[in-house]
Amino acid sequence: MKLTVLSLVIYTTIIAILINGYNCKIVQFIFGDSLSDVGNNNKLSKSLARASLPWYGIDFGNGMPNGRFTNGRTVADIIGDKMGLPRPPAFLDPSANEEVILENGVNYASGGGGILNETGSYFVQRFCLYKQIELFQGTQYLIRAKIGNKEAGKFFQEARYVVALGSNDFINNYLMPVYSDSWNYSDETFLKYLMQTLREQLTLLHSLGARKLMVFGLGPMGCIPLQRVLSSSGGCQEKTNKLAQMFNTQTSKLVIELSTSLPNAEYKFGDAYDVVNDVITNPNDYGFSNSDSPCCSFGKIRPALTCIPASTLCKDRSKYVFWDEYHPSDAANELIANEMIKKLGFKTINQTDNAAPFPAPAVAPLSEGN
Repeated sequence: MKLTVLSLVIYTTIIAILINGYNCKIVQFIFGDSLSDVGNNNKLSKSLARASLPWYGIDFGNGMPNGRFTNGRTVADIIGDKMGLPRPPAFLDPSANEEVILENGVNYASGGGGILNETGSYFVQRFCLYKQIELFQGTQYLIRAKIGNKEAGKFFQEARYVVALGSNDFINNYLMPVYSDSWNYSDETFLKYLMQTLREQLTLLHSLGARKLMVFGLGPMGCIPLQRVLSSSGGCQEKTNKLAQMFNTQTSKLVIELSTSLPNAEYKFGDAYDVVNDVITNPNDYGFSNSDSPCCSFGKIRPALTCIPASTLCKDRSKYVFWDEYHPSDAANELIANEMIKKLGFKTINQTDNAAPFPAPAVAPLSEGN
């Protein structure tokens, strides 16, 4: 029987896969909170932490909300772009099937999520880190069924991993008296609890194939507009900043320890605390004009918490360090990403056309305000 052209192509493809293995790209898997969320919470109908309204996303693509809690790109977006990695879709994106995952990876980050399961519970729906890892295990099952155990193992071990959580464990847990952790722990015992949990989670990710992994540190979270407005002086909350520094010190030690003790682990710690603190203290040195209030605000009503259609925008978003009460602007995220790349010496992985195509424009096209 003669082979048709289509049959011949299929036959040749199958033989090539059997001989050479499945030709998988290097992709990334992102675990995080609202600083890395690209749409998961927008798919959680009961979540109170959603970036589903204008003006979120105004400087990204078509300018419509896309799930990112900023006006443009996240730090993970920018680092991935500059490394030549494809941007992974949100886990809950309907398009995220096996083929898309093999080409782009997955982003499990969820606004309000934390290292601890109890963190952010008043947001109702969110994925904390253990849940995100559970979803990753489900992803592995799908990929193994698609390309087999051997090739799937290679795919997951060659992938890049980002773990970027921790701020909610303080701001939306330990530092809020509505949570039992705030009265059950001291600063030292809470940090110990947090590190024990993170150790288990990073070790679990290693057992699931994560070999090249970066853990993001915390910035001076006591200086975000939300924390400032809660201060009588309008200044940074030094206790909160001290907790961030303690977290960074202990997480850095944990990452070094795991890189030594876990087989073939290349775990790195990304710390941009000092440069962000300097930007906030000396914004003019970095091209910013405002580092203490949000670009998207609701007039004199503070804190407004989220950006909404009735909010007014600053005239030049590239000059503001903060986009809303919680989150940095696209311009600040680019500065943070560049600092991470410089410190950790990241190099291009895939030769792709993934440039950083969505820089923040200088002038707001709509709703100009302060």
